[in-house]
Amino acid sequence: MDKKLRIAGAIFGLTAVVIGAFGAHGLEKVLDADALSTFETGVKYQMYHALLLLLISLFALSEKSKRILLILTVIGILFFSGSIYGLATNDLTSFNFTKIALITPLGGTLLIVSWVILLAQFIKSK
Repeated sequence: MDKKLRIAGAIFGLTAVVIGAFGAHGLEKVLDADALSTFETGVKYQMYHALLLLLISLFALSEKSKRILLILTVIGILFFSGSIYGLATNDLTSFNFTKIALITPLGGTLLIVSWVILLAQFIKSK
């Protein structure tokens, strides 16, 4: 499980840097300041949670807890950051991302739940 956590963390970290660079250099001329700020929020949360995945691999948690945290965090990143990327660039695509905007809070909720589970694991550990 630790290897899966590290691989997922590395992939999300890598793609956060690539997507962030694309946003900073490729989208700055086609998005307004608000949309660019929204896009950057998605990148930040993706990177924060990529680092979380790497840290979880180092914690003395059960395999079951690590698996649950991996699933919640990966889906949370995809839903939260992914939908934010779509919403921020909505005017540039033919798909209307506002139709799936409810995915954003669902993704955020999954990320929050992963932190709550991690906190509960730390509290009950000896």
